[in-house]
Amino acid sequence: MADVTREQVEEAIRQVVDPHLDKDLVAAKAVKNIEVDGDKVEVEVVLGYPAKSWVEQLASMVKEKVEEIEGVSSAEVNVSWKIVAHAVQKNVQTIDGVKNVIAVASGKGGVGKSTTAVNLALALSQEGATVGILDADIYGPSQPRMLGVAGRPESTDGKSLEPMVSYHLQSMSIGFLIDEDTPMIWRGPMVTQALEQLLKDTNWKDLDYLIIDLPPGTGDTQLTLAQKVPVSGAVIVTTPQDIALLDARKGLKMFEKVEVPVLGIVENMSIHICSKCGHEEHIFGQGGGQRMAEEYDVNFLGALPLDIRIREETDSGKPTVVAEPESRIAEIYREIARRTAAQLSQQAKNYAAKFPQIVIQND
Repeated sequence: MADVTREQVEEAIRQVVDPHLDKDLVAAKAVKNIEVDGDKVEVEVVLGYPAKSWVEQLASMVKEKVEEIEGVSSAEVNVSWKIVAHAVQKNVQTIDGVKNVIAVASGKGGVGKSTTAVNLALALSQEGATVGILDADIYGPSQPRMLGVAGRPESTDGKSLEPMVSYHLQSMSIGFLIDEDTPMIWRGPMVTQALEQLLKDTNWKDLDYLIIDLPPGTGDTQLTLAQKVPVSGAVIVTTPQDIALLDARKGLKMFEKVEVPVLGIVENMSIHICSKCGHEEHIFGQGGGQRMAEEYDVNFLGALPLDIRIREETDSGKPTVVAEPESRIAEIYREIARRTAAQLSQQAKNYAAKFPQIVIQND
């Protein structure tokens, strides 16, 4: 009997398509090592995104394909992940303690962007990443309430702020620094400056991802932020209705202009499921997010139902992903989180940290 070759093993693994990357593991360069010892095979797969609730299933898919090879008696498959920093816009300085910044945006208000942002952050954390969230909505900060966090952030040196922590998530918001019912009556430049300070003067601790919950719209504040904040990728949140999609398109084009890759589109309030009888109805229209994703050749990251529990749990300071981790809705958020991080993992890496700093001293 002929010996099993590495090429045969590689060919078998090519048949395993990762649904988050939309490509096979060999093409995605996720297969790091193949050891063949007689009729035994060992495979090491390293993903570029956190996947705690997915690795076992992926490992068994690879194992099954490898064990179908004639002459293989057993296969051991080890799947892990490693998150690296990815490239940002030109001439924008990266933030200490943060590998990747993901902006969550919407063309208009009322589409559930903040709810999506906080559940996305919590889902990435559940999948094994170290995650922070910055509430960039100065006029309507909602993350303190959504995360059930009260109080003021500490400052050990009088210059920088310690992030607030809730459900293993590091967070910062203007809402921590002002009273909940105090209106912010600032003009654009003040807003931008405040945000830059919140972003850069917070002692973020070894974050794989910092999720920024952007203010709704595509005005001056959003544009300035997109130019000054080192963003690795953006997620656009929309509802299926035409008006929301019109505004979502503007958001997408804004990121294209400032050279921030759009990782994909999340369609919120996609379908209403009656809590009494289970009847499903497309209240806001159907398939708009999917069509928009196809039209602009970006990824459709997932669709979320219009469900009263999402609203109730977020309002009470315990978002769905932590309130009901076993629910189908939490599962959808985790799928969206894995897909978002997987799309980011395919972007260009940021090698800035690898280059030595040249310091010229005058003796």
